[in-house]
Amino acid sequence: MLLSKTGFPEEEELVLCTVTAIHFHSVFVTMDEYNNRTGMIHISEVAPGRIRNIRDFVKEGKKVVCKVLKINQEKGHIDLSLRRVNEAQKRIKLNQVKQEQLAENIVEHVAKQNKLDVKKLYPELHDKLKHTYLFEAFEQVMLGKLSLDDIGLDNKISKQLTEVIIQRIKPPAVIVKGDFTITSYDPEGVKKIKTLLVKLAEEGTNVSYAGAGKYHFAITSKDYKEADKLIEKKVEEVLTKAKKLNIQASFKKIEA
Repeated sequence: MLLSKTGFPEEEELVLCTVTAIHFHSVFVTMDEYNNRTGMIHISEVAPGRIRNIRDFVKEGKKVVCKVLKINQEKGHIDLSLRRVNEAQKRIKLNQVKQEQLAENIVEHVAKQNKLDVKKLYPELHDKLKHTYLFEAFEQVMLGKLSLDDIGLDNKISKQLTEVIIQRIKPPAVIVKGDFTITSYDPEGVKKIKTLLVKLAEEGTNVSYAGAGKYHFAITSKDYKEADKLIEKKVEEVLTKAKKLNIQASFKKIEA
């Protein structure tokens, strides 16, 4: 990774680490984002419960997401925990790293085109944009909320970076979900419900049967406002159609 943070991490911070050594009661790692600064995971912080063999949980060279527990800057000691990182936190951190690697690849591509040293261009951009992660700034460029022309960057480099950013970074998808409850006592009820479901399952939507007359419904869009508008429109269309077909239908949005 080109990202290199100075100093020490903060307590409670999540850090990406590489396992370097495994001992009977501890694991030593280097922190990828902090110039490979060394940290230690005590066996009690590797996994919950009794551990018979520490190597069942970690291996040399493995990438792990850890939580910073305690820091002693005078001695340079950093205590980490593996067991206190849940799956959701792990996914978020790994996605953050993946996004930053994409930003690094973009900078590397433009640097190569202009015969520049990527190890100089990357920190220069980092300093000018003043973001912890370069991807955060690039995402703002992609959305049109930030111009690289305004940060004092060479015009040619600015133009090329913007072009590649727009090509390589896509707007994040937003999913709004809800449940339809659909019932009918009409002899033709099954056929009518199928007609209604066809109306639901259009492009950009996802419908799945959940049992007992309930159907999960999701719609994907670029932002929450647009997704909310789309789902409101779709729900109104379906409920209107249900009324005409003499079908009992209701909808409940699932809050994120």
